[in-house]
Amino acid sequence: MTAISGFVWAVACFLLVIGPLIVIHELGHYFVGRWFGVKAEAFSIGFGRELLGWTDRRGTRWKVAALPLGGYVRFAGDMSPVSEANAEWLSLPAAERAQTFQAKPVWQRFLIVFAGPAVNFLFAFGVIAAILIAYGEPVTPPVVAGVQPRSAAAAAGLQPGDRIVAMNGAAVRRFEDIAFYTQLHPDTALRIDLIRQSRPMTLAAHIRAVNETDRFGNVTRIGQLGIAQSGGAMERVPLIEVPARSAALVAGSVGTTLTAITQIIDGTRSAKELSGPVGVARVAGEQATLGWFAVVLLMAGISINLGFINLLPIPMLDGGHLLFYLVEGVRRRPVEPRVQEWAFRSGLALLLGLMLFVTFNDLGTVGLWQRLASLIS
Repeated sequence: MTAISGFVWAVACFLLVIGPLIVIHELGHYFVGRWFGVKAEAFSIGFGRELLGWTDRRGTRWKVAALPLGGYVRFAGDMSPVSEANAEWLSLPAAERAQTFQAKPVWQRFLIVFAGPAVNFLFAFGVIAAILIAYGEPVTPPVVAGVQPRSAAAAAGLQPGDRIVAMNGAAVRRFEDIAFYTQLHPDTALRIDLIRQSRPMTLAAHIRAVNETDRFGNVTRIGQLGIAQSGGAMERVPLIEVPARSAALVAGSVGTTLTAITQIIDGTRSAKELSGPVGVARVAGEQATLGWFAVVLLMAGISINLGFINLLPIPMLDGGHLLFYLVEGVRRRPVEPRVQEWAFRSGLALLLGLMLFVTFNDLGTVGLWQRLASLIS
């Protein structure tokens, strides 16, 4: 695959993965808004010039725009970033004004905005539930089958036959929990609670950091304990337990994201691991070569991250709006328009700066800066 064809493939896969997630996110806003009687003036996939579209009987313009890097639903009354009751809004006829976003009570506005991230979580929940029902889940007993010489496990005194029951206080149900925890916490002290020959014990270990290269050549810094597992199998999940298991896996994914962000903030993980649209496109292209199942799993993971990121209390994101609605609910009056406008401008600057940073990271990952350096030299 040439560089050009690889680029086209990555972009196509990116649109295939991101497009539906944007649609369901905005549909969350749209349907809850319609439920509360808010008129939607436009529903757009992408930004910029309209490529195609139609207007439905409710007066909503459905369209696909030229720049497919997002989307939006525009409700009646969105005349300014802060949706304030300005002169233009006050001049509307009473019937039209009643159908606008800012005419609704704060709890309805809160639910309309919250619906977008909620639908992203629900999508991932549904995908995971379907997989659990169709295939079950891998379950390997959390028993040490072997210990690598000169590894972190060997230094801690782990032995074959030890059954690990907790790591740093987190309960361990299966061996997969051990692998997941250690990979997420490189270069970290670890308390291991285990059972050895029917006797409970506690050992202290230090998870070693290693660089792992996947089949696509991507290098990731992960933690490694150095223990082998015994044989495992796919285990069917009772239907009654599927909702709880699915919810736990979604929550666990959010927890993983929070852990990674915390590690970046405290310096234990490099900020170079942050990725943006270019990185997502690269990963989407790679996963698409593995088949549809890998793409669906990727979509579930990205959907969870979209939901989480949109709930961050940053102006311009859904979470920023939700924060202002919470303050309005407590104060019994909206936050002053000047404060909101200042916050939204600051939030926009922050997001643009972050986007530039992650794009710089992504371009470095694909080797652009090295190629430029070699041309210059």
